[in-house]
Amino acid sequence: MSLLAQVQDDMKTAMKAKDKKTLAVVRQIKSAVMNEQINLGHDLTEEEELSVLSREVKQRKESIAEFKEGGREDLAKDTQAELDVLAKYLPAQLSEDEIKQVVAAAIEKTGATSPKDMGKVMGIVSAQTKGRADGKVVADTVKKALAN
Repeated sequence: MSLLAQVQDDMKTAMKAKDKKTLAVVRQIKSAVMNEQINLGHDLTEEEELSVLSREVKQRKESIAEFKEGGREDLAKDTQAELDVLAKYLPAQLSEDEIKQVVAAAIEKTGATSPKDMGKVMGIVSAQTKGRADGKVVADTVKKALAN
């Protein structure tokens, strides 16, 4: 089932349940996917759908950080609820240990020895973890591994 079909079904379910918060997030997801489809001019592949979802998640995470910094816990809580709904559409996230294993394998493959080689390692690791791990966590893990 494509993401768009799943979103449609979830939208119907949320409407029937009169769950306004979930409905709003599901509509935002549908809108983002449809806009991307229009911009690209074709149906989205799974990878492109994942990219749209990742962008939405990143926006929510940044918003939460800004709200907390500004002392708006109420808005941070609402945005966290949106993030929880979005998480349902993402593939299972990798654990820290799994990320470390992927990073170690990439370092071994590229022969990286110093932080200067971070770009080579990130290219390989990013491709393998796309949508399954936060880019910031991956970058920090690569930095730590190359610093040792």
